[in-house]
Amino acid sequence: MSAPALPAAPLNLLSIQSWVSYGHVGNAAAMFPLQCLGIEVWAVNTVQFSNHTGYGAWTGAVFAPELVAELLDGIEARGVLPGCSGVLSGYMGSEGTVAAVVAAVSRVRQASPGALYCCDPVMGDVGRGVFVRPELPELIGAQAIPAADIVTPNQFELELLTGRRVDTLEHALEAARALRERLNPGGPRIVVVTSLVRQDAPAGVIETLAVTGEGAWLCRTPLIDLDPPRNGTGDAIAALFFGQYLRTGGDVARALSLSMSALYALLDLTHRLGTREIQLVAARDEYAAPRRVFGAEQVS
Repeated sequence: MSAPALPAAPLNLLSIQSWVSYGHVGNAAAMFPLQCLGIEVWAVNTVQFSNHTGYGAWTGAVFAPELVAELLDGIEARGVLPGCSGVLSGYMGSEGTVAAVVAAVSRVRQASPGALYCCDPVMGDVGRGVFVRPELPELIGAQAIPAADIVTPNQFELELLTGRRVDTLEHALEAARALRERLNPGGPRIVVVTSLVRQDAPAGVIETLAVTGEGAWLCRTPLIDLDPPRNGTGDAIAALFFGQYLRTGGDVARALSLSMSALYALLDLTHRLGTREIQLVAARDEYAAPRRVFGAEQVS
């Protein structure tokens, strides 16, 4: 009897984000869903806090931006960078961190030319406004966006990055296309607009829009009234979409459908359990194969 076939080697991602010991934001929100998708995550943490800052009080430390390059030195010394499929970044708390992330992307691409960079430009949200240092939106727009192959802004961040109002589907498409022109010219140039709430949408829904050079797709799920909004959902969205995009061989519509269906299941469970933190572990069976699938409709 022949030995069973070995599984395919997993994809490898470098994820540069914040870390919390309690709860799920940053790498603590991105790593586990990616691992459930069968992806190895090389985590580089830019901070380590006791909990996310939404509580108003926390302990811990912000790490020096130089640590990103130092940790990448150690990973590179293992000889594994040629096997890196991509880089994922989230909250960047300082000018130095933005520069360090962009430099890390460049180093990964030198070793692995096909590696993609997914940038979640964490800067603010509707109702909260800008919650990063005042200089960061301009720096992220000038340095990280031109290096990115995929960006996952929420509706507020799309408006901030483009200077355009987004309140209808046509406005969202126009703004996403404008942002797409600023992305890495050698990549797929994908803009994923999350938490889209527009005037011309049906009542009681929330949408995610993916815009590429081949078209645009919209995935609509029921709006779950989470008050306060749960921290870490944007980090989970970026990880789920990027992971599914890589797993499906670049099928944007399928990646959008699967990732948003998984996110809906995660938020629905969080809502039903009434917890302050997203129920990332309890929803583990939903990431690779969501039980309720919301399709992605081509709109352009």
